[in-house]
Amino acid sequence: MRPLVRFPRRRSVAAVLAAMLCAVFLAAPPARATGRPAITVPPGGGHGFPFLAAAEDLGSFGYTESEYFITGTATAYAPSGIWTSDGRWGVRPSLRAPYRTRILVRRPTDPAKFNGTVVVEWLNVSGQLDLSPDYWFARDELLRHGYAWVGVSAQAVGVNGGLGQIHGLKGWDPARYGTLFHPGDAFAYDIFSQAGQALRAPDGPDPLGGLRVRTLLADGESQSAGFMTTYVDAVQPVAGVYDGFMIHSNGAVAAPITGNAADMLLVPNPSRIRTDLSVPTFVVLTETDVPLASAARQPDTNRVVHWELAGTSHGDQWAYDLGDPTVQKSAGSAAPQPGCAAGSAPYNDGPGHYAMNAALRHLTGWAQGGPRPPGGPVLNTDARDPSTGLATGGIRLPDVAVPTRTLTGLRDTSGSGVFCGLYGARDPWNGDADPWDRHDAGDPSDPAAPLTTEPVLSRLYPTHEDYVGKVRAAAQASVTAGYLLPEDATTIVTAAQNSAIGG
Repeated sequence: MRPLVRFPRRRSVAAVLAAMLCAVFLAAPPARATGRPAITVPPGGGHGFPFLAAAEDLGSFGYTESEYFITGTATAYAPSGIWTSDGRWGVRPSLRAPYRTRILVRRPTDPAKFNGTVVVEWLNVSGQLDLSPDYWFARDELLRHGYAWVGVSAQAVGVNGGLGQIHGLKGWDPARYGTLFHPGDAFAYDIFSQAGQALRAPDGPDPLGGLRVRTLLADGESQSAGFMTTYVDAVQPVAGVYDGFMIHSNGAVAAPITGNAADMLLVPNPSRIRTDLSVPTFVVLTETDVPLASAARQPDTNRVVHWELAGTSHGDQWAYDLGDPTVQKSAGSAAPQPGCAAGSAPYNDGPGHYAMNAALRHLTGWAQGGPRPPGGPVLNTDARDPSTGLATGGIRLPDVAVPTRTLTGLRDTSGSGVFCGLYGARDPWNGDADPWDRHDAGDPSDPAAPLTTEPVLSRLYPTHEDYVGKVRAAAQASVTAGYLLPEDATTIVTAAQNSAIGG
């Protein structure tokens, strides 16, 4: 996931933007906003499986995985008129270039189990290779509720390679991907549009195996969320391909329409979501994201809703545990790692995935004409409960409402890699027995003097029944508010019942 932010100290936040390749522009006459690419089946290649092929047994979930190439001519866009922070950004077609990239498809094997919705994820390339963070965050909801998921290699570095050990798809498996070509990130927006068109009306083999698409949702997390913000504000009005958008963990400034990081200063700061689209946009921010994204806060409307999640992080233990086997299967030792210092606090293991499950189901219904999802309260990362270290405000799922550990989206990154700060921290309440319980910026529960000891669980929850009852009440309140799905509430309550907490 993209190193969108880094926290050198617990309460000091500095932006760290991942490098994006400069676009390669090929002059040609303007074209229509988007087209329908040709679809082909890739050769077997040297590995015999696609890059980012799932390590988990998708067949056990009733799913199948396949990969396709899409080939066409993409259009780059140039701004039209003055761009301001309201996101109502005009564009005009500029340049054209040929491309060939790939899409990775996971869908129900039995058509009767398909719910009609396809989630199209703009694959994240912060680690200089394709990653699918939102598939991992929302995996449970995707597979249990019959969605199809499609990952798009939309950006040049994922195809052509960059600074990492794996030189893109082409370098990883020349026999499979050697014919791919990407003209640069200025064309990524239209490539992403054309991927959606390929799913709606395939020109060649059908990636969805004949499944009938009712709803097409676009999704991006972290760096991809910056591109998704620009797509919503500038491209969707002219392309009209997608029925709704999930923007997960974006910052206050969108990606440049040129795809060139050097043009970031030309993008309005802040970059808000335009409110005049006919399709909905759901913005979900973790506690890690809020310090850099809060400048772009805007009121919810009938087409834009925001959630800010207390006790969550940009990446977390859930996404890491679920995704790392898949990344290791393809990348091995070249797989990007958080790089947190030895002896520092473990990754946040908070409820981010539960919130993403609920957000996805809400967005699906909303895009199909159902009610607007509930909004949520603002999160305050600067005002923390002095006894627990938990941030105040925001959406508070049971792990935060009935806490047993400190969960934070921020962490001390001294001596750590640039990705470490994205994974937040957790601190079990065990009498300050951990090596990171230093009562300074490296201590999630007590980041500043004077010393405050960790809460004592037996005092918070005098009996096991008391603890389970409070978790059950918090879970029901979250379900009633619309922030938690009933099946996830059952999982949370069952875990509480099976724990030894209380007394």
